[in-house]
Amino acid sequence: MEILTFFNKGFAYTSICFLFLPFLLPVISHDGTDIGPIGSPALPLGVSTQRLMFKDRRLAVVYPVIQAFKRTITEDPLNRTGNWVGSDICSYTGFYCDNPPDNESAVAVAGIDFNGFLLAAPTLEGFVDNLPDLAIFHANSNRFFGSVPDVSKLRYFYELDISNNGFTGTFPTTVIGIKDLSVLDIRFNSFAGEVPPEIFNQALEVLFINDNDFTAKLPENFGSTPVLYLTLANNRLTGPIPQSIRNLNSTLVEVLLLNNKLSGCLPYELGFLKELRVFDVEINLLTGPLPISLSCLEKIELLNFANNLLYWEVPEELCALPNLVNLSLSDNFFTQVGPVCRKLIKNGVLDVRQNCIPGLPDQKSPQECVEFYVKYIRLCPDPESYKIIPCRDNAPRNHHLEGSNTKKAPVTYKTLSRHKF
Repeated sequence: MEILTFFNKGFAYTSICFLFLPFLLPVISHDGTDIGPIGSPALPLGVSTQRLMFKDRRLAVVYPVIQAFKRTITEDPLNRTGNWVGSDICSYTGFYCDNPPDNESAVAVAGIDFNGFLLAAPTLEGFVDNLPDLAIFHANSNRFFGSVPDVSKLRYFYELDISNNGFTGTFPTTVIGIKDLSVLDIRFNSFAGEVPPEIFNQALEVLFINDNDFTAKLPENFGSTPVLYLTLANNRLTGPIPQSIRNLNSTLVEVLLLNNKLSGCLPYELGFLKELRVFDVEINLLTGPLPISLSCLEKIELLNFANNLLYWEVPEELCALPNLVNLSLSDNFFTQVGPVCRKLIKNGVLDVRQNCIPGLPDQKSPQECVEFYVKYIRLCPDPESYKIIPCRDNAPRNHHLEGSNTKKAPVTYKTLSRHKF
């Protein structure tokens, strides 16, 4: 079995384990006058490596960078930096070493995990961007401010998590174009403005940008990244869900778009997302009927369209999906459910409260329903597409039954908490 290391890029974000490797390498001494090759960080004033012994030259190069950053830290309530002394950098709390790809006998700082350290510092610039062999930087739940460091020059870099900090300004465009970037987590900051379309052209596996103040429309190339887990919730994004979402048919597993200002009709292309397990667009301004193509989402477990402006009947084909655990259609303007859907209501799987369905409890008033259908209904573009079932075959479908297999908790919903990952 291949051993997963920092430099062996693969998706391990939700269960990543930083391993401290034993070092049997010869000790190399440095006098502080020539500690690295051309392009290595210059020694900050007041930092010297004299009389220190390092396991590898690369550790001597980053030692002054780490010590300079330590002096900028204004709060450390858990004393995480207490052992950031001496030459054994690989034993510093939060620092992890590995053998870099260009020299398997060398030792370098490859990963940093400051998650939950509660450190405060005015900037990360001059620190993260000056660790030349860094592959992973996680700093969830601290009080880091300033600009996002430019990690584009770090040749092995592929995971950046600066969530739940104090970063402001526009989207950190320095991450755009990083060839191997697979994880970008900038949620729970105060970024504002547009989300650059270019970020959706990158081969990301994880993109979490929820709980900021991003605005503007979802770009047409929304479906160009082979992302698995996508959370854009709790922003102010507008416009329709782009039809290009169908391009994520072989990758997208979970997507949260709830609590934005998305509008327009649901694209029937949603039915092509054959790997989709979680889809949540609650609290938006989406309208129109539910496309029957949704009945092709054979793996879907959680589907949430609550608090929108959707209308007409709930497709029986949707209610017949075999793996549904929760289907929320509450607070819309649906008018009809059939026997398959009513079975899901009875089993507690389907929520249709606050709609316009005769004979069911907890519905909107007749006056509110009539006013909506008279004043606010607008036909969707290409209405015939709402009848298309792209995956239809003659195989029988199993209706949802009570006592279904236990499902794994969705990854994306954890992103709505500040202190996860």
